[in-house]
Amino acid sequence: MTALLERLPRRVFSTGQVREIEALAIATCGVTSYELMSRAGAAALEVLARRWPSARSLAIVCGAGNNGGDGLVVARLAQAAGYGVRALLVVDAGKLAGTAAQAAADALAAGVVLEPFTAPALGAADVIVDGLLGTGLSRPVTGAFLTAIEAVNASAKPVLALDVPSGLDTDTGWPSAVAVRAAATVTFLGLKQGLFLGAAVDHCGDLEFADLGLPLELAAPFPPALERLTVDDLKRALPRRARSAHKGSCGRLLLVGGGPGMAGAIRLAAEAALRAGAGLVYVATHADSVTSVLAGRPEIICKSAMSARDLEEFIELADAAVLGPGLGRSAWADGLWSRLVAADLPLVVDADGLNRLAAARVERGRWLLTPHPGEAGRLLETTTDAVQRDRRAAVRALAKKYGAHAVLKGPNTLIATPNEREPLAVCDRGNPGMATGGTGDVLAGALGAVLVQTRDLALAARAGVLLHALAGDTAAVDGERGMVAGDLLPHLRAWANPR
Repeated sequence: MTALLERLPRRVFSTGQVREIEALAIATCGVTSYELMSRAGAAALEVLARRWPSARSLAIVCGAGNNGGDGLVVARLAQAAGYGVRALLVVDAGKLAGTAAQAAADALAAGVVLEPFTAPALGAADVIVDGLLGTGLSRPVTGAFLTAIEAVNASAKPVLALDVPSGLDTDTGWPSAVAVRAAATVTFLGLKQGLFLGAAVDHCGDLEFADLGLPLELAAPFPPALERLTVDDLKRALPRRARSAHKGSCGRLLLVGGGPGMAGAIRLAAEAALRAGAGLVYVATHADSVTSVLAGRPEIICKSAMSARDLEEFIELADAAVLGPGLGRSAWADGLWSRLVAADLPLVVDADGLNRLAAARVERGRWLLTPHPGEAGRLLETTTDAVQRDRRAAVRALAKKYGAHAVLKGPNTLIATPNEREPLAVCDRGNPGMATGGTGDVLAGALGAVLVQTRDLALAARAGVLLHALAGDTAAVDGERGMVAGDLLPHLRAWANPR
């Protein structure tokens, strides 16, 4: 499949780091703060024109700080480009200072009328530009700013947020009392971590990046808070195969699960493993599930495993294993779980494999845990809400507590390694259509397949998560609602062959 054009940088920073990058640019690149503001306004207008080519009238809502200054630059440039512009100030124009005051003076000189904000003024706009708060949020949103954000959200107009949706914390991704819900956000100088955390996915819309004409090397001295997964991760993990490749050299994967009534889970995982490129796929499952696993997919090597002893042959053959899809909670499941965890195999643990681990912690290396937030809460002996409130801390804690590579699933899935010095990885692909039963089983199978091909847990986690997300996005082209997990399978094959 043709590789995606990556519009966003790989590295993601804290808000403080981005401010340091800006200061470094001013000190070393011969630009002023106002020049950077002017470039930000021009970049934002370019995004607006590209995304809403039929728009003719803009309502630009501005606060008192630099974000408001960005908005006033947009107002000046948009008016010069022939748009109808209403520049709506939430504060007195006389309270503007620094570069924001300079932006206001230039806008006035160009004939832009600066008006006090009123909600009815939004009514005639084709697009609203949010220049209220940006990264300047330092306390709960109240007063006129609260009123303005509520009016913007109630307007039913498309919103372009400048740098960050106003009211959203740029380090945690959590909103204040209220935050703008944008159709798109154009962020400047560096990607901010809060755009990938918390509730940001419900506020940012499509994310765009503008480097303001500065070299990305400016950010080199700063260790990133997060690293975005990119197609390069797939290319590293899944290069073109040698002509001499054979099924044994492409990896042997064992999958264990599929208790009574849950054959579908292990079947989905096994077929995902085949579609993601594993050379040989073995399934050890309950006797009641064998027929369902094999139905229509003879490439799976499946046998009944009614006791731990029945796993021995497959353990000897396999290069790695997946434990958990459809495993259930029973004496049968406990026996298989205990034997496989004790085996000297790299291991992907999912679903009821994780629930069993939460109930009986064991020490082990060379494994990859794949919890959703509820499972993560059980593994960390905390609540789902606590996990979601600080997903970065949660995935780090999982990796540390269990000596594991950890994949914390959900929108903007996070990946941690046992090495705390390595940055977290974040997957900003995927879509709500994947919120359906069985997609986690598909992920487990894909992770296992990449693992047996790479023999590298860290690389397998990154590439497997991205492979799964890209397959989901391709499957959603015809609509998210109504997708089923099996819809991802043919697209796994396509993305497992990146070009």
